[in-house]
Amino acid sequence: MHLSRFAGLVGAATCLPLLSAKPVPTWTPDVTHQPVPYDYVRGNIQNPLPEPHTPAGGADTSPSSAPFYHPISDFDWESLNLALHQEYIELDLFRFALKKFSKEEFAAAGLGDNDRYLLEFMSDQEVGHARLITNILGPHAARECTYSYPFQTVKEFLSFSQKLTKWGEAGVYGFLPHLDSRATASLLLQSITTEARQQMIFRQMEGLHPMPVWFEPAIPQSWAWTLLAPYITSCPTGNSKLVWANFPALNITNVEDPPKDTAKPAIAPITPSLSKPGRTLSLSWEKPGKKVGPDDKYTTSTQAQGPARYVVWVSQLNHTYTDLTLGKDGLSGSTVQPDGFVYPPEGGLVDGKPFKPVADPVVNGTMFIAVVDSNPYLTGYNFSLINKHVVAGPAMYVAG
Repeated sequence: MHLSRFAGLVGAATCLPLLSAKPVPTWTPDVTHQPVPYDYVRGNIQNPLPEPHTPAGGADTSPSSAPFYHPISDFDWESLNLALHQEYIELDLFRFALKKFSKEEFAAAGLGDNDRYLLEFMSDQEVGHARLITNILGPHAARECTYSYPFQTVKEFLSFSQKLTKWGEAGVYGFLPHLDSRATASLLLQSITTEARQQMIFRQMEGLHPMPVWFEPAIPQSWAWTLLAPYITSCPTGNSKLVWANFPALNITNVEDPPKDTAKPAIAPITPSLSKPGRTLSLSWEKPGKKVGPDDKYTTSTQAQGPARYVVWVSQLNHTYTDLTLGKDGLSGSTVQPDGFVYPPEGGLVDGKPFKPVADPVVNGTMFIAVVDSNPYLTGYNFSLINKHVVAGPAMYVAG
């Protein structure tokens, strides 16, 4: 069984994604759907214009709303400090690789001087991103730490980098619309869109299609911190401890990553499918209680109240649950990659001639999976409520 869930707006049923290619069992949602209490869905102006060519509404759009580019809540501070840690590791990572690997090693991976310069420029971008967030946070912002990396070759560096920039990007998407400081959110949006371009470039350097999806996923802060913390070895004593959870590590044990193939760097390579529905993933995970992160000051934990029962797949607009076949040790299991599309495959006519239906598979690109104890009804906007059900993970899965 697999369930893929996405809640759409009332009155927009014709625009809802197709969540599964198979019939979806009914369930009782744990969120309340209220009827639309206004008439704006009709597209008619309902109120006088406060300024010429300016419709009423919007956050902080009046002349009296002076922007304040600093955190105004604990949520803001902790989210931005996490983002700063992400910028720091990216800055260090790109410089580390340029120093570690010779021109000949880059050339053997299909990358020349122009590509090395691009990596150098991306490290310069991280200087700006880190400065931006430091200025927002003020004098108590985190300082740069020391890091360790799991790669020995250029290709392994590229694979790691396209994952790291992906969880950094998705982690910001997860909290950005929830920041209390809307002015700060506007600045962070302008940096994270640059990081999205970096992630696409690393996919191209790795010989993967740069953007095989229609939408990009978002993950909670604790998911991003769980993925990031193991690569931070030590931090300055003045850095404050982050509040986010570190979940037990989850590993996919039967998928080679990166795959051993002859893929070469390219702008938009046509590559064979890396995965398909029906593929069995073998999983293993750690017990909670492991010391992780900078100076081993963090401990993995879980709030899950029950045993591991499902795997949640987080990709694009959807999160999809599949059954978990639990191993006897309680720390391993298997699941099957689901099928389905974000929207129903749709064709039509052009000049009276039919064209091939277009469709976007739910599982594609670089995405996230986690082992959970329940399959609650959640949407992308409130997906952080999944945290209390996480047994282990997330792990990153390069599905396409």
